[in-house]
Amino acid sequence: MNAATALDAWNVSAADFPHTGASWEKLRFLLRYAVLAPSRHNSQPWLFKLRGSEVELYADRTRAARVSDPEDRELIISCGAALCHLMISMQHFAYLGSVEILPDSGDSGLLARVRLGLKGEHSSEENLTFHAILKRRSNRQAFSDDPVPEDLLEALQSGAEQEGAWFHVLRSAAARYTLADIIAEADRIQWADRRFRLELAAWLRPVQSGSVDGIPAYAHGMSDVLSCTGPVIVRTFNVGEGQAAKDRDIAAHSPVLAVLGTDADTLRDWLAAGQALARVLLRARAAEVWASFLNQPIELPHMRQRLPHVIGRPGFPQLILRLGFGTDVKPTPRRPVEEVLI
Repeated sequence: MNAATALDAWNVSAADFPHTGASWEKLRFLLRYAVLAPSRHNSQPWLFKLRGSEVELYADRTRAARVSDPEDRELIISCGAALCHLMISMQHFAYLGSVEILPDSGDSGLLARVRLGLKGEHSSEENLTFHAILKRRSNRQAFSDDPVPEDLLEALQSGAEQEGAWFHVLRSAAARYTLADIIAEADRIQWADRRFRLELAAWLRPVQSGSVDGIPAYAHGMSDVLSCTGPVIVRTFNVGEGQAAKDRDIAAHSPVLAVLGTDADTLRDWLAAGQALARVLLRARAAEVWASFLNQPIELPHMRQRLPHVIGRPGFPQLILRLGFGTDVKPTPRRPVEEVLI
């Protein structure tokens, strides 16, 4: 597969929905939107099994990041985001689907069972969220100074709460700069760990790569020539100081710096965080607002414990996001549905 066809998964049109097809055909089509969800290192750690009018979501732990995500917390969050994409897509086509979370206590890999349900109605707001799926990607570029509207931030908070999570915007300059310093500190710690660098390098892809997963170099603004040496540099050299300075500046000067979290820290909460993440990102994109992640402190347990005090909000931080207006970026590759079906 070449670099162009690696993006084929994004070429999906609602006009092609099989309205007269069988239930499994409809669900298979809806999975084309589910696989466009965000994931750590673009690892896409999800699998699906079709069973008539039902589809099961499984965690693909062969795609785990054992160094930065040893408990599979971010892996499960990614699966939760894919689940939310699936539900939003189902509702767009007016199906009153239902979802059962963790339906089998004996199978830790089975995360959810979704039923297509009967035809119903859909709202205009859900339509906007659905159409944002094809516009959403992580934007790692600097954002403009234009402020994000307050009513949108309130909508993002409501969207997270709808899924059983919270979305906390850091309002004070002191809190923002403190969190930016912690992000930089976490960068230095992670990059000093050679195991972390090896894990990251394994997911980096040259610009012209035909891979359908991982992080293509253009997502970091790298040229094709430089992208070929990028993994070698990452594996070999500790560039933590430079990365720390860059991320601190980005965090401190982004229009919005926010933490998405939950009141507990169980497998069910991680799934809820993923669903909330997807809803927040899609609602933001519907308003032309971009987002990207600065999760480094949350990936270090001793630093994660400091965050509730820093942000002034109890609970369990799951993700750190920056949001703002910026220029368009290319999507990253996705595995086609055929590759994620059991």
